[in-house]
Amino acid sequence: MSENDQSQGPAEQAAAGSCCGVSSCCSDTEQSLDPAVTVIEAKTGAGCGCVDDTDSGDLPVVVIGAGPVGLAAAAHLAERGLDFVVLEAGEAAGAAISEWGHVRLFSPWRYDTDAAARRLLEPTGWTLPDPEALPTGAELVRDYLAPLAQLPELAGRIRTGTRVIAVARRGIDVTRTVGRDQQPLLVRTVGPDGAVTDLTARAVIDASGTWGRSNPLGHSGLPAPGEDQAAPYLTGPLPDVLGRDRDRFAGKHTLVVGMGHSAANTLLALAELAKTAPGTRITWAVRSASVARLYGGGDADGLPARGALGTRLKAAVEGGEIELVRSFTITGFTSPDAGPAAGPVKVVGVTPDGERAIETDAVVAATGFRPDLDMLREVRVELDPATEAPVRLAPMIDPNFHSCGTVPPHGERDLAHPETGFYLVGMKSYGRAPTFLMATGYEQVRSVVAALAGDRAAADAVELDLPETGVCSTNLITEDQLPGAAAGDGCGTSCGTEPAEAPAAVAAAEAGGGSCCGGSAPEPVSIGIGAPAGLGFATGRVHGHSGDAERGDS
Repeated sequence: MSENDQSQGPAEQAAAGSCCGVSSCCSDTEQSLDPAVTVIEAKTGAGCGCVDDTDSGDLPVVVIGAGPVGLAAAAHLAERGLDFVVLEAGEAAGAAISEWGHVRLFSPWRYDTDAAARRLLEPTGWTLPDPEALPTGAELVRDYLAPLAQLPELAGRIRTGTRVIAVARRGIDVTRTVGRDQQPLLVRTVGPDGAVTDLTARAVIDASGTWGRSNPLGHSGLPAPGEDQAAPYLTGPLPDVLGRDRDRFAGKHTLVVGMGHSAANTLLALAELAKTAPGTRITWAVRSASVARLYGGGDADGLPARGALGTRLKAAVEGGEIELVRSFTITGFTSPDAGPAAGPVKVVGVTPDGERAIETDAVVAATGFRPDLDMLREVRVELDPATEAPVRLAPMIDPNFHSCGTVPPHGERDLAHPETGFYLVGMKSYGRAPTFLMATGYEQVRSVVAALAGDRAAADAVELDLPETGVCSTNLITEDQLPGAAAGDGCGTSCGTEPAEAPAAVAAAEAGGGSCCGGSAPEPVSIGIGAPAGLGFATGRVHGHSGDAERGDS
């Protein structure tokens, strides 16, 4: 080494021993000299001969899912002038939401649409519905998603009836490192006719959600013995009890399992049905000793519709319309060989008083969702082992400690994976955490698309325009306890909204890309990337499952 070489600093020495803006080009250890850019970006910028120009910027961004967040990503891509294609498994945009179209969202219209989507829609004469009105799922599709999908900027790029079955790197499996970033991403699909097609992409934004991937009814995260055989008795998490599915429940006994707002909606719909359909019986089974968390803060809830939902449910249980079975852990199902035509299914579980069997004609499995990760086995994703969310996002949304009211703003850097150009966004980015906000998903894709467009400043300028009050900003009704359970200490409330009459059906966690925060007349709160670490929306309570345990209502 010459004298000049010895006088160089580490950066100069690295540069002197490198080519194309990377060290150890085309080896297992190649790294970009500039940590702000990827290996492929560094090589492309330097004109490296080992980069195939046809495999980079000329390829489209593939968006998986044409729900609210997927279409928002498409709107931002269109605004940025980036080529893209949207792949939707259903027959139309918003197909998953259409399955629970009878359910009303908790969040008003002002939080349910994306800014880029509005900018594309408004020149066509489209106007935002009443900003404070609560849409149903069907109204969200009819009045927002369908018009958005029909815009010229999007319509020709959306492929419906196209299911993604795998994402990979073209020509190499997940174990191969050398030259990995030089190959485009590959998306394998199955079309309406069953034909398998491979698409290449410069980037993939997976906004496929979690709808259709319900958690099992058994304990320990596993299906209970006999659960698969009991499938004819199981319904989806949000059946249309008073509409298309009425005959399945009228005059029959239904067991609802779960303690989220999906369960609450179904329970109240069944109670309404029982008023006009003699013989309709309702049993509600939960693993917890208390349902205080679902009853919520009543009139003091930051979302009046959600607060009224809990109040109505509590009254229905106390009035004997719904039989509540607490501390019930399902251990098995026994079904007749001939199925429902031969009689009810027996659901067996354990309680503090011993084993109990519940015979029922239908079981509503409102047990939450989990992401489809099988399709991602050939890409390098870095997921938290508990939540199955991106590792940098996971601590912000862990349901053991957080509700959606305490999730800080996050963007592309928090959503990136070791697989360059691959992102999980929307409900799927939250993994098993049930705290997703639709507005948060819109901000996620805005940041991701800005990064793909090379606008690093915009990608990092993450802001959230959300209600001032979070999900747990309520005083739990802690008198709902089994004997011997510790009473909650309470903390008052942080919102003080007026009581409101609940709609006939009010949404749960707004599966498939919903919003669980909103308010009757909230003041928006903008939180930027420079906010203190961990900053969310203070509510004066300990949050998540750990908070439940501390209060004695887990």
